This record gives sequence, C-alpha cells and structure tokens, in this order.
Amino acid sequence: MIKKLAKIKYLPNNFQIIEPGDYVVCAVSGKKINVEKLTYWNVELQEPYFSYREAFKKREEIFKK
Repeated sequence: MIKKLAKIKYLPNNFQIIEPGDYVVCAVSGKKINVEKLTYWNVELQEPYFSYREAFKKREEIFKK
C-alpha cells in the first residue's frame, strides 16, 4: 500500500533515496509513482516522470523556450 512520499536524489543512471518512502509524484501529471517502478526522471531538474509520455512532454516544454 502506498503511504509515504519518498525524497530522492536523481542521478544519471540511478537514484539515491534520501528519505525512505513508498512513492514519488510525477512532475507533469501529478500521478503517484511507486519507487520500485520508477524508471523515468530528469537529473538536471531533479524531477520524476510517470512514463515516457510525461518525460517526452516535459522535454518538449523545455525545448520550446
């Protein structure tokens, strides 16, 4: 059961759990992401993404600026 928000430092090929928890929140959609299923994130922005769709959407937003 998902109960506690984790605090994570996103690294290039991995991530480091700073404060243990069950989930993080997608920076684009606001969906909860189980830490065990976390696959997509941005190191520079230190943001997690629910799926490749949200990661792509964020990338598009960045390059439009």
